[in-house]
Amino acid sequence: MTVTDTLTGGAPASTTALLELRGVTRHYRTGRRFTRGGRGTVHAVDGVDLTVREGESLGVVGESGCGKSTLARVIVGLERPTEGQVLFQGQDVAALRGDERREWRRNVQLVFQDPYSSLDPRRTVEQLVGEPFVIHDDLVPRGRRRARVQELLELVGLNPNHIDRYPHEFSGGQRQRIGIARGIALNPKLLVCDEPVSALDVSVRAQVVNLLLDLQDELGLSYVFIAHDLQIVRHMSDRVVTMYLGRVVEDGDVSDVYEAPAHPYTKALLSAAPELRAEGRKQERILLPGDPPSPIDPPEGCRFRPRCWMAKEVCGTEPGLLEIGTRPGTARCHFRAGTG
Repeated sequence: MTVTDTLTGGAPASTTALLELRGVTRHYRTGRRFTRGGRGTVHAVDGVDLTVREGESLGVVGESGCGKSTLARVIVGLERPTEGQVLFQGQDVAALRGDERREWRRNVQLVFQDPYSSLDPRRTVEQLVGEPFVIHDDLVPRGRRRARVQELLELVGLNPNHIDRYPHEFSGGQRQRIGIARGIALNPKLLVCDEPVSALDVSVRAQVVNLLLDLQDELGLSYVFIAHDLQIVRHMSDRVVTMYLGRVVEDGDVSDVYEAPAHPYTKALLSAAPELRAEGRKQERILLPGDPPSPIDPPEGCRFRPRCWMAKEVCGTEPGLLEIGTRPGTARCHFRAGTG
């Protein structure tokens, strides 16, 4: 039995925008030891536009270092964008103050990648999952919090009687369920999952993904789902965006992108997934030369140009996200597939 055999689908999404990113950029200044001749700038996220609709799962894929995790941290407010806007339900997050900002923080939560390092080993499950109720103390009365934590544990498939245990008494999959219980404690509208299954054994990955899908149906959640496992992204997501060197290079419905990728980088990324090739994909393995360029000194024009087999002189000028033509979606490429 494969991971695919044990994954189930989710509910259709709404057309109402919940989250919008408009030209979001996140740069970091470096020390002298990282650059020759002085300080430099890391272009971690560079002009990202995307939308997450109510009830939708948006998958984000790309190589390590492409900016996925930085994007997640910007969405949940752990990082401030250098430029651009993050809008939640039409409101600019940077302009929110007082109760409005508190409400936004309650509605956007993060599930971390590593369930071993993200849970304080000195705190019990009750303390870990119940911490949001201490911060947002108006949501659950003090005398009701322990019972609410037990309800959350049961909701994510854990024994509510284990509420007084510590993280080291649980397996990796169980720890991630604790992290998910903490993430949904405040009844958020958007859950950002940053590589939520990459640190888990293959045997339990499908269980956690199916839990997330079940919670989406039951609670009406929207997801930003970041992962390296392209097979899981396909089953988890309604739409998918591909990132390369801080930019979104393709955006479309997950079935369309996986069956007919429009950007050369997306084609290469999908061709590298053996589980997808084994399921009948006709595309041959595409081997890209070299490594991704440094985000401190990205290439001029199309950032994928140094590794692209389709590159021409026109690629010295980078296009924006252009309509693909034969199907819904956009790609940042002069020679995107589907344009005739």
